[in-house]
Amino acid sequence: MIPKVFREVIDLGDGRTISLETGKLAKQAHGSVVVQMGKAMLLCTVVSSYKAGTVDFLPLTVDYREKFAAAGRYPGGFFKREARPSDGEVLTMRLVDRVLRPLFPKDYHSEVQVMIQLMSHDEDVMPDALAGLAASAAIQLSDFPFECPISEARVARVNGEFVINPTRAQLAESDIDMMIGASADSVMMVEGEMDEISEEEMADAIKFAHEAIKVQCAAQVKLAEAFGKKETRTYEGEREDAELASKIHDLVYDKCYAIAKKGTSKVERTDAFEEVKEELKASFTEEELEDYGDLVGKYFNKAQKSAVRELTLAEGLRLDGRKTDEIRPIWCEVDYLPSVHGSSIFTRGETQALATVTLGTSRDANKIDMPSYEGEENFYLHYNFPPFCTGEARPLRGTSRREVGHGNLAQRGLKGMIPADCPYTVRVVSEVLESNGSSSMATVCAGTMALMDAGVQMIRPVSGIAMGLISDGDRYAVLSDILGDEDHLGDMDFKVTGTSEGITACQMDIKVKGLSYEILVNALKQARSGRLHILEKLTDTIPAANAEVKAHAPKMVNRRIPNDMIGAFIGPGGKHIQELQKETGTTIVITEDAVTEEGIIEILGTDPAGIEQVIAKIESMLFKPEVGSAYEVKVIKMLDFGAVVEYVEAPGNEVLLHVSELAWERTENVTDVVNMGDVFDVKYFGLDPRTRKEKVSRKALLPKPEGYSARPPRDDKRSGGRDNRGSSNNRGRDDRKPRAPREPRKED
Repeated sequence: MIPKVFREVIDLGDGRTISLETGKLAKQAHGSVVVQMGKAMLLCTVVSSYKAGTVDFLPLTVDYREKFAAAGRYPGGFFKREARPSDGEVLTMRLVDRVLRPLFPKDYHSEVQVMIQLMSHDEDVMPDALAGLAASAAIQLSDFPFECPISEARVARVNGEFVINPTRAQLAESDIDMMIGASADSVMMVEGEMDEISEEEMADAIKFAHEAIKVQCAAQVKLAEAFGKKETRTYEGEREDAELASKIHDLVYDKCYAIAKKGTSKVERTDAFEEVKEELKASFTEEELEDYGDLVGKYFNKAQKSAVRELTLAEGLRLDGRKTDEIRPIWCEVDYLPSVHGSSIFTRGETQALATVTLGTSRDANKIDMPSYEGEENFYLHYNFPPFCTGEARPLRGTSRREVGHGNLAQRGLKGMIPADCPYTVRVVSEVLESNGSSSMATVCAGTMALMDAGVQMIRPVSGIAMGLISDGDRYAVLSDILGDEDHLGDMDFKVTGTSEGITACQMDIKVKGLSYEILVNALKQARSGRLHILEKLTDTIPAANAEVKAHAPKMVNRRIPNDMIGAFIGPGGKHIQELQKETGTTIVITEDAVTEEGIIEILGTDPAGIEQVIAKIESMLFKPEVGSAYEVKVIKMLDFGAVVEYVEAPGNEVLLHVSELAWERTENVTDVVNMGDVFDVKYFGLDPRTRKEKVSRKALLPKPEGYSARPPRDDKRSGGRDNRGSSNNRGRDDRKPRAPREPRKED
């Protein structure tokens, strides 16, 4: 039986559409939808357990995968099967998770799984911009307790005009690449990179994307109504006891307020709060704790959060004693590690990052192999967050999604300031050694100094800051340089990186509904003041990038040669280039420029003499003598019919000096005129029309001897080849005896 299909179309207003379809695929899932734009198709399915889990949080898993078959390709590697998710897929999972998670009820603890798969790829569609729409549409078709539909959209600005869900080609020309997640009435998530834009321009981009998202949310509602909106499932929520909550609030609120007002360190503050919590528990009997132990902890945390928020809103004070716009003390250091190409330490309060920079060739570029995108990065950043940085001991399970996301944010903040003509592949690694407050922004600051220490000529240095917002509807406070605790208790946390000229990257999670754009712009402007303060500390430590790379760091020189010379430079089986690398102690990488049809030779080495030797070899290959000019040559090989000479200004560039061109006098032996190692001048005549080989002459630069007479030219009649027996100059060929007739072959 052919299933009934329900479909809703979203018009993007520029001739492109997005369609939502359900009823055909994956009908046993609790909700499934196919989102299509052009030839790109994503299948999203959602399932949630009907039993509550034993955890006290929402066990939500968002999984986004791109199938290689969607692009008509095979997975790379030995096993021809999709394996662990790529960094690009992980970043898409995080974007979707951050918007979905706040819209589930806080007491909903049933396991939820959202699976999004790219089933068909379109080169003109970037599928990550459709993942949030697909996830929300599938949930709208389910019976999950979910607050309202949401969607995500990418916004770019091309030639001054905003574009929703641009193509990759349009994105390459854009100065903004932002992903916005929102419901119909509230923006909830912002992440992206920009080319030093202003705070007002960023707010305008968010507004533009939000208008498109409103249309996408309305389409989801229509699809769910046509399909038949399911009744929301009932579930067992958390226990609540209003009387107990009020009692605990009265017992601990003032104590928590007093502790928060002391402005102590993280450890002191944690110990003090824990002491109040233990006193609270001691006020209950063992039987009461057995019955209400989980609620005691829950209501204590609620009272503590309320006290800290009120302190900030009422008195403008924070947990560590700072004012709302105050930045923690900063100290920096560069060139800390003696053997690396560049290093720095950035410490802000109780957050510390150690950054290193490594310089390499294009062979060291980060290869990206996804069904939706193939390419490479010549600048990339890796971020590590070990458990000791927060005083914890926990098992290491490989690179976490959080590390991928934070590293990507720092990379996006810095990469726009790496000049296009930087000859190196640059890798930055951030080791977070302490964390209480944004370590990703500490990574940006440490990365900037490490790059400058390595001699990378950044366009402008970049700094970053993490901001927070606390609001009760009537009052609000924007917090600069937030602590880890403030990250959890606030209504918005956002990270902004930028230069003295503007914003280069941002990441926002907005938890309060209906945040006004006025408050958003004010928060961004306060962030700018904090960024500039931090930037001043960085430039006090290292005012400008080092003019040269370190003595032990590789020097990079690029040269270009015509494509038809690449083979000669490499040699058969790579013989020539391997010998040259061994002889000079350099690393040589050759790539082809498809635009100019030239070979790009990258020369990397620590010894300048070795690099110069390679350059001399290249210049020798490129050397082209001019007809009629004289050049100094050196004899490198003796032959019976001449001498092989090489141009002194182009070693390795050889030409034959024929014996007839050595001197005006008849030369019986080459050694009568020249010997090995002799240096003299010759005149270049270009290609000899008779031999089709390059011709040089020594005698052409010498005066003719007195009485010299040139040998008469040969008779033109010889030009007829061997069929000239009738000529007078046939060297007696007519006197030859006739050939005897061939004897008949003997028969067997």
